[in-house]
Amino acid sequence: MNAVPTDHTRPDASWQFALVPEPAAPFTRTGENELERLKNRLLRDALTRVSNTLLVAPLRRAANEAAALAWLEPHPLLVFPMLFEEKAVGARRRAQKQQQIEARSAAIMANAA
Repeated sequence: MNAVPTDHTRPDASWQFALVPEPAAPFTRTGENELERLKNRLLRDALTRVSNTLLVAPLRRAANEAAALAWLEPHPLLVFPMLFEEKAVGARRRAQKQQQIEARSAAIMANAA
């Protein structure tokens, strides 16, 4: 925060200051559009390699989470690809684990019948 004196006529310690907050993250419409384009391009590339339609929603969530985290960095376009890759790997692992659980559950239910 930058402190700006509100009264320039009094040179003593009783000056009052108005606090002007600085943005937590840089906000420019251009940067937002570029990040959105990069996110969409990398997501589209990831979705073309997906054979399991159950991965579509988790990959979209991964892209959105990565974009939100990247936006907090000074250079979001540089960090987004790695963040998205990490989130996408996690989404794939969770989906694979879910399929294994469902397959085991189906086998248990078939044997129980």
